[in-house]
Amino acid sequence: MRQTHTTCISVIIPTYNRAHLLATTVDSFINQDYPKDRFEIILSNNNSTDNTQEIIDLYCSRNSSIKAVIEPRQGVHYARNSAAKIAQGDILYFTDDDMIATPSLLTELVKMFSLDQLIGAATGKVIGKFDVPPPAWIRKHLINSHLSLTSEDQPDEEVISDIDMVFSCHQAIRKELFFKCGGFNPENTAGIWIGDGETGLGIKILQAGYKFAYTPRSVIYHMIPESRATLSYLIKRSGNQGNSDSYTAYRIHRNRHKLLQNMLWRSTIGLLRMLKTTLHNIRVGKESWHFVPATFAYVFSRNKYDLKLYSDPDFRKLVEVDDWINYD
Repeated sequence: MRQTHTTCISVIIPTYNRAHLLATTVDSFINQDYPKDRFEIILSNNNSTDNTQEIIDLYCSRNSSIKAVIEPRQGVHYARNSAAKIAQGDILYFTDDDMIATPSLLTELVKMFSLDQLIGAATGKVIGKFDVPPPAWIRKHLINSHLSLTSEDQPDEEVISDIDMVFSCHQAIRKELFFKCGGFNPENTAGIWIGDGETGLGIKILQAGYKFAYTPRSVIYHMIPESRATLSYLIKRSGNQGNSDSYTAYRIHRNRHKLLQNMLWRSTIGLLRMLKTTLHNIRVGKESWHFVPATFAYVFSRNKYDLKLYSDPDFRKLVEVDDWINYD
């Protein structure tokens, strides 16, 4: 299928208690230069307790191309997957409620699918829009996946690859493939980081035989509050990553008996890594000491997660779910 301006796109925006940001995100998509009759916007309210629904209702009353979904099950994967079920587009585009799209975002992104029929998902450049200027160590070490931003060393050219480079805040995927893959895996679910989210979806895309694409001309800004430019956020983010990586690793081998061995090995390697980082910082005075407590949080979370997998058969059964589109 040739991807042109005749391609219909469904923009899916899950939202939870960000009424103060939501309008900025929605307006940026309403103002896309893509033909207005060729894309829709689906706002998926994930059980918000602020005035998010009032804002959604207002947009729906003013614009017939904007739809609404209320998803009471807490978890962004539920919100995304439920919205996908009512989507009319050939391409599903996922973003978040703290993003600002540039006008040509959809136009540039949809072009990538015409380059190769095996491109399953496409993304573009994600640039940080910080509420306050971040400290030097954040600028040096976290302008990357830690803050869901495009790394500064990303080539300023189109890329087609079998390496997943896609963040769920700026992700287009063929609708048919999305459903074939069972949608997004869980991640932050009612405040608990259960799974690997878009990483798991990316793994399923590769297993289905598809590739990823990147274009620097499809640009979106990620609004980053002061609270994320902190050591405490890095520690929390690292702990969440530990849970995510344990989920991913277990789904590969699905062998309960490997978990205890992996915990011992990981603890040893993690301790050596922390000692190496500490000695390096003492010697050269670098600011990367922030990664010492972050590494501890990562190892601790992974071991705690693996221990739960080892001891809780119901939790193992949950982690082994492949099709989250149809999971109740």
